[in-house]
Amino acid sequence: MIAHSLHRLQGRTVALLSVPLFVVTTLIVISCGGGSSMMQSPSTGTVSVSISDPPSCAVPSGTTNMAPGSFNDVWVTIVSVKSHISATADANSAGWQELAPQLNSAPMQVDLLNLPNGGQCLLETLGSAQLPVGDYQQIRLILLANAATSNQPSTNACASLGNVFNCVQNSSGCPTTTCLHALDLSSEAQTGLKIPPGQIMGGPLHVTAGQSVDLNIDFDACSSIVAQGNGMFRLKPALTAGVVSPNLTGISGQVVDSVTMQPIVGAMVTLQSPDSSGTDRITAAPKATDSTGHFRFCPLPAQAFDIVIDALTSSGTAYDATIIFNVTGGVDLGAIPLVAETPASAGASTGPGTIQGIVTAINGTTGASIDATLSALQTVMVSGMSHTFTVPLFPSSVSSVQITSSTPCPAMGSPKGAFCASYSLIVPASNPNVGVFSAGKVTFTAPASGNVLYTVEADATNPTTSAPICSPSSMSTSNNASTPAGPLTVTPGATTNAAEIDFSGCM
Repeated sequence: MIAHSLHRLQGRTVALLSVPLFVVTTLIVISCGGGSSMMQSPSTGTVSVSISDPPSCAVPSGTTNMAPGSFNDVWVTIVSVKSHISATADANSAGWQELAPQLNSAPMQVDLLNLPNGGQCLLETLGSAQLPVGDYQQIRLILLANAATSNQPSTNACASLGNVFNCVQNSSGCPTTTCLHALDLSSEAQTGLKIPPGQIMGGPLHVTAGQSVDLNIDFDACSSIVAQGNGMFRLKPALTAGVVSPNLTGISGQVVDSVTMQPIVGAMVTLQSPDSSGTDRITAAPKATDSTGHFRFCPLPAQAFDIVIDALTSSGTAYDATIIFNVTGGVDLGAIPLVAETPASAGASTGPGTIQGIVTAINGTTGASIDATLSALQTVMVSGMSHTFTVPLFPSSVSSVQITSSTPCPAMGSPKGAFCASYSLIVPASNPNVGVFSAGKVTFTAPASGNVLYTVEADATNPTTSAPICSPSSMSTSNNASTPAGPLTVTPGATTNAAEIDFSGCM
């Protein structure tokens, strides 16, 4: 159901988890039986694949290009799931292995929001196959192209739209005939969405002789749906993937107010893992707590995660970001206390802070068209060492923007000829609450005093393929836009302007 897990994922990961239209599906490889009836040779192992996504779908509000509102259904038609032992193999390379060969002759259309078990864990089994032993570095998910004339699914929920096999249905109370929309696929529908090692939780898919392995691909469906100017929708997949254990029930807990111990409804909960730089990235689709403050992630890879939670209530009270390190699967964390923000001075707002800024794109002296995804990062000290993590953004944040010729830059202050777009990140205006999971319990350390400092990071991707674009494709700033620039400090109820982020070499 986010590669940087949810953006470089834009490059999911089947992790989600990040992926072109064809990637629109989140796959989860899970074998509920713990074994396989397939005959295995001494040089092969069995891989089982399934697909999952959060049980509900609400698109982040306030984004400039993500589809507004919520959806009842997201239908995609899957024709192939492939894996390769090389991280650099392209779509035409030899050596691709089909993980669910059954799909080649019998494509499967699935509703990512309404699959078996209420969407809690396992959604739909896609198939299984025997693979040569080895470490498979990348996965590609391929969807049936709209307008395909052969190899069609036996049933098609999009049929009223014509020769369409991937579509979405809004849930805003309108009739089905007006709420159903085609999902446009990018060129990756032909080559498959690449999920590289960095987007596979726990590392490459390891196939061992005579053994079975369950692969989990999580797809954040609604965060992958982009509203286009012509009233249509296109897929910009956010995916992640990972090997899971059917014996692990996941990670669950209840988010409560640290003073009243009352449940917090709608708190945003994320699972995060460090990337190659050590920065925690969101590796599974965020979940909002239910009416009793509870959440649950399942199934999960056999590894430890860092959990990051924050909340903004309907009354406007914001809570510190809370991070819990080293949480293993199969754990119920019980009550997790969130600390409400403290006013900077008497009578000051307890509301969140806002970081605003501009992203520009240029190729030489000519403006460039890109998609840009913005993240807010905070840093904490743990056992004497600094650790940076991704802060879940509050509703109404504008964190995913399109930079095109229709968004020229201001006359002053930006590279000549560049195209621009503005973002707005609504975040806790407080220092994080830090917890460490050990020996079955969580020990918290009070939030640090002093200025509340942030780093803003931007990832640039190709609007057509969702592949990284520009050189470099990721940039960040820890400064404000003042002259001379100072640190990017956030205060409750106030807006801080971040230094401009300028992408160049955007082919």
